[in-house]
Amino acid sequence: MTRRLFLSTATAALAQQKLPLEDFQPKSMLRVPQTPLRGPAFPVLDFHAHLSWAARSQNGVALTGDRKFICTPNDLLPVMDRQKIRTLINLTGGYGSGLKQAVDQFDRAHPGRFLTMTEPAWAEANTPNYSQRQVDLLEQAKRDGARGLKVLKTLGLYLRDNTTSGKLLAVDDKRFDPLWDACGRLALPVAIHVSDPIAFFLPTDRFNERFEELNNHPDWSFHGPGFPSNDELLAARNRVFARHPKTKFVALHVGNFAEDLQNVAAALDKYPNLSIDIAARIGELGRQPRASRRFFDKYQDRILFGTDAVPGGKETPQQIFGDQLYEIYYRFLETEDEYFDYAPAPVPPQGRWQIYGLGLPRPILKKIYYNNAARLLNLISL
Repeated sequence: MTRRLFLSTATAALAQQKLPLEDFQPKSMLRVPQTPLRGPAFPVLDFHAHLSWAARSQNGVALTGDRKFICTPNDLLPVMDRQKIRTLINLTGGYGSGLKQAVDQFDRAHPGRFLTMTEPAWAEANTPNYSQRQVDLLEQAKRDGARGLKVLKTLGLYLRDNTTSGKLLAVDDKRFDPLWDACGRLALPVAIHVSDPIAFFLPTDRFNERFEELNNHPDWSFHGPGFPSNDELLAARNRVFARHPKTKFVALHVGNFAEDLQNVAAALDKYPNLSIDIAARIGELGRQPRASRRFFDKYQDRILFGTDAVPGGKETPQQIFGDQLYEIYYRFLETEDEYFDYAPAPVPPQGRWQIYGLGLPRPILKKIYYNNAARLLNLISL
């Protein structure tokens, strides 16, 4: 009786332990196959990387087109060679002198390995004759070597009308129509990001599946007054697609709604000028593998490979933008492995779940890894 009482007391004491959520790192007990890969099935074009950022910004708006470079080609080329990355797209190339510097440092120094996109001059959006000024900047950017236009979520979530009410400028504000038209005329695809995961628009509470991420980055939350809803942002974006059918758009991050593939499919069905990339969303795609596989089968000609890698920080570029990140993407696309991490450690960066591989066939892999992006960028396909 004494021994039984002692065991019951000890068990109760163990059951009452408290563990901080951030220290909880369970290891799966599943014994499931792990498929070894030696690189991707085909050479890769990573459509979504950031090699530079705005040198100066205020309230989420870049003040100039000048760039702050966070890595060099020599930081990246060894990883690219090991992981069969034929070409890397730097989306945030700025404009003016910043764009010229980015193109010189990456594109011209290593032909075919890097391509650079320009960005709008949002800081000038409230100035007289902005629309024409923006078109002029875009035309100059093309002459300077830009291969497309990148639209950050500055538009819709940060950029304000400083001349009147101070309200956020809508994604479909007509002062930007000449810019979208010019992109079509100049054959410059528009890589557009206007929203974020749906959890970012919800309260940061115990019901939010991205609580840890938002708790670590409270400025990422767009919940509450002062911000449009996710539905409003996507509806405005879709009106832009409809008004500019001759312009090619790439809705980044699985059309900014990877949690609702039916919504993304409806947009792809309605707007033939639309494609998407998978950057930073395999965590969402991989936890709905059957729906994702059907989605990839149907839209195999309009899905682009991308990672949203951001070299820099305290770690070396190789640690942030390295082999492990690409190996996870390849594993997700090529194998039918089960229940594995969707990002390098520390995991989970977005939410506490694991993912499952899609096991895509080789013809689809060739399109997603390279040919779909090559077609948009007027490159030679594999």
